[in-house]
This record gives sequence, structure tokens and C-alpha cells, in this order.
Amino acid sequence: QVQLVESGGGLVQAGGSLRLSCAASGTIFAFSDMGWYCQASGKQRELVARITRDGSTNYADSVKGRFTISRVNAKNTVYLQMNSLKPEDTAVYYCNIFLPGTDVAGARWGQGTQVTVFS
Repeated sequence: QVQLVESGGGLVQAGGSLRLSCAASGTIFAFSDMGWYCQASGKQRELVARITRDGSTNYADSVKGRFTISRVNAKNTVYLQMNSLKPEDTAVYYCNIFLPGTDVAGARWGQGTQVTVFS
């Protein structure tokens, strides 16, 4: 199974930026779409951004124009550049693979990385 380790979260003032990283184990990474998710306290986990194995991207409306997902297959790593952060972006952020040909995330999740945005 793929193991995922997220990092890069922190405490930042509104309007600031963070860059999240997700290191994935296993050779499946290069063949898989990847996604970044967020889960705010008391809410369900939701998809923020997705990148295909070929580099095509799509975003939740709430982050379009502010967040950028990217990947380096040679490093088995996916990134989330977060700009113009807002307090409502506060959440634990997770990455995961998508099961091939589906919109379903892998069963195994990492520990996530906390992002806290204060005004």
C-alpha cells in the first residue's frame, strides 16, 4: 500500500502563503492521480485540488486562483502552494491517491498537516 507523509503546515496570518508537501512511497505514484483534501474541525473531509498523472489540474471553487497543486514524479511528491490564505482555509490537510479510473481516494491516509490562518 502507498504510504503518505504530509508536511509544511503551520500558523500564518491571513493573506500569507504556505507550501505543503506530500511524500508518497511506492511505484504506483507516477501512475496515479493525486489529490489534496482538507478537513476543518467538525466537518467532513473534502477535496481541494486534484492533479492527474499527466499534470492536468482542477480545484474546488473555494481555492481557485489561490492554490496550485503540482507534482514531481521522480520524487514521488505532490505539492500544494497556498496563497492569499483566509481564516476559512484553517483545516488539517491530507493528500491521497485516486484509485485508477475513479474518483475514490485510497483507503490509507497519512497523518495530515495542520494549517491555521489567523486574521
